[in-house]
Amino acid sequence: MNPEITEMLKVAGRFGEGKRFLMITLGCQMNEHDSEVIAAILKYIGYSTALTPEDADLIIINTCAVRKKPEDKVASLLGKYASLKNRKKDLIIAVGGCMTQQEDAANYIKERFHYVDLVFGTHALPRLPKLLEEAGGQKKGIIVDIEETYSSREGLPVAHSNHFKAWLPVIYGCNNFCSYCVVPYVRGREHSRSFEEVVSEARSLARRGYVELTLLGQNVNSYGHDLPGNYTFADLLTELNQVDGLERIRFMTSHPKDLSMKLIEAVRQGDKICEHFHLPVQSGSNRILDKMNRHYSREHYLELVEAIKGAVSGVSITSDIIVGFPGEDEEDLSETADLLERARFDSAFSFIYSPRNKTAAAELKDNLTYQQKEIRLQHLNEIQHRISKEINNQMANRSFELLVEGPSKSNPDVQTGRTRTNKLVHFTGSDRLVGKLVQVKITDVRTWNLIGKLEGELN
Repeated sequence: MNPEITEMLKVAGRFGEGKRFLMITLGCQMNEHDSEVIAAILKYIGYSTALTPEDADLIIINTCAVRKKPEDKVASLLGKYASLKNRKKDLIIAVGGCMTQQEDAANYIKERFHYVDLVFGTHALPRLPKLLEEAGGQKKGIIVDIEETYSSREGLPVAHSNHFKAWLPVIYGCNNFCSYCVVPYVRGREHSRSFEEVVSEARSLARRGYVELTLLGQNVNSYGHDLPGNYTFADLLTELNQVDGLERIRFMTSHPKDLSMKLIEAVRQGDKICEHFHLPVQSGSNRILDKMNRHYSREHYLELVEAIKGAVSGVSITSDIIVGFPGEDEEDLSETADLLERARFDSAFSFIYSPRNKTAAAELKDNLTYQQKEIRLQHLNEIQHRISKEINNQMANRSFELLVEGPSKSNPDVQTGRTRTNKLVHFTGSDRLVGKLVQVKITDVRTWNLIGKLEGELN
């Protein structure tokens, strides 16, 4: 760890000794990584993990603000914990993450959920021990720390959720200001980690046995623009591809306006870089893309898809779609449906537009009812589900390398793993395969996953 971080944690002491915490994480992979950092800090100051809210001395909800649904989930959870707080007066309830950085969010929590002890923002992680100590000792009011300026996080500990794959942030924040998106307001401006820091952490993880890394950023393609030395994300991928011990490198998310041919070539040449691009298009209509402030056209996007598929053999491309953006008409919907047919995504995550405070799109007139948006969402989903199944059908009776991730949530006797192209595969196998690379032959094809049979001597 960074010596300054080590000293900070030493000063904090072990005031959590004998206490337990429960972490609830909503939202994206960056939030998941933040929760791993928070968990490591808590363990360093003495906390252990609770299995249920009733067993916890500290409950932390790490929130998401991208859509309304996860915010509603926060309200539901806090409402549920009110009676628990009445029974356990010393219980600390803390709310962190992106939702807290929104305008008036802290006031909303204070007024509606007065029993919450701490509200902290996305930049407050280095200060968390002090904040929790104050929250445990204070008798009135909610402690709020939602400072918007970036605080260096280099050297903070991480409690990785498993022993063979890890998140590796390479850039924080976002400068794009898409008209519908609150991320630049809650995560701040872009801040690339230094080339040396990222590579050093990757080497350290590889030495400790991690075989797969997923590079994280709101827009990984922006990596390096704020660093000396003219480093690019493609340069970083190429360097990480040389790290001994690593078997797989993934990355997300790529913004189409910044996706370069150099990056495509890096994926093509890198034997450890997985053949998967998550490339959110959001809409197939140029008119809507312009209103979204996305800075590319449908024609350019389809050219990128063609370039990726032409360069990277067997590649999978996934995407995000927003349905019912203000002003969207039938022609816009038709153009999005047409783009799905042309791009032929392996899968696409489609969502109904959700207005976000402070964003430009929140000021636009909404011309559709929620029911109309649901019908449009169903229409696009039906198209994509058909395409996903057609693509998956091509994998039948073929063998693929999987990284085994563990037992299925619905059937503990079945193991799950992912192909290099990020396809989820279920197969019969033992727990000793978890974290290993195996060969599996696909025996049954479904829209969302595949069924396989383990090959080789590991069966």
